[in-house]
Amino acid sequence: MRLKIVQVGEPVLRQFARPLLQEEIALPETQQLIVWMHETMRDAPGVGLAAPQVGLPLQLAVIEDRPEYSKDIAADRLAERERQSVPFQVLINPRIVEQSEEHVDFFEGCLSLGGFSALVKRSRQVAVEYWDERGQPRRVEAQGWYARILQHEIDHLHGLLYIDRMEPRSFMSIDNLSRHWKDLPVQSVRLALGVHETE
Repeated sequence: MRLKIVQVGEPVLRQFARPLLQEEIALPETQQLIVWMHETMRDAPGVGLAAPQVGLPLQLAVIEDRPEYSKDIAADRLAERERQSVPFQVLINPRIVEQSEEHVDFFEGCLSLGGFSALVKRSRQVAVEYWDERGQPRRVEAQGWYARILQHEIDHLHGLLYIDRMEPRSFMSIDNLSRHWKDLPVQSVRLALGVHETE
């Protein structure tokens, strides 16, 4: 079943989502929601989906970066982004417990802000603790694109969108990103757009 993905302006996207209790995780409705969110994310397609994006203020997100999503991206751009495929993963009540001082910026989009993208600066490495779909405690250490996906989805659970962190001068339509910028190194894009380095 494909769930409706709510768009920016919906109040639920600006709420701090409620943590799930451990006993709620095994409930049939929670397990069904996870299946539907997975199907919705794949259908979109996207690499992550948080419960607030389907109208539910719960600390639950799913991520998956399938190999076919990056097959048309040049090898040097993949290397620059440190992007590799990520298997399907369920994150319940995730917390970033460590993050690097080193930051990198790349274009991000969002299924709740359809048709647009912007440069967003994020920590290059993070460690995240969470519960999986069986209520088991987990910890993952990630870098590059994987770390970016985790930070983006956890932001959703705190009522934040990438536009809250973006470089405003880089905000553009997906069409223009594809037409003018997608094959350029980020540093070249920054120079062309007059975006200055900040920490």
